[in-house]
Amino acid sequence: MSYEDYGTWRGLFSIVILVIFIAIVLWVYLSRRANKQFDEAANSIFDENESESSSNENSEKPESKKDE
Repeated sequence: MSYEDYGTWRGLFSIVILVIFIAIVLWVYLSRRANKQFDEAANSIFDENESESSSNENSEKPESKKDE
């Protein structure tokens, strides 16, 4: 293979990677169902914290020493 052949392969590889990138971007922005799932996943951390804090509020807390 000559040097010119490597340049051709690099160019084709770059075009393939660009097409894959554009396909992924379009999939993310055009898929409404996936968008809803992404939002639920992003907010799930807050749901877990709320359930933990509500269970901690129901448990007995040590009394503070404000009277001293």
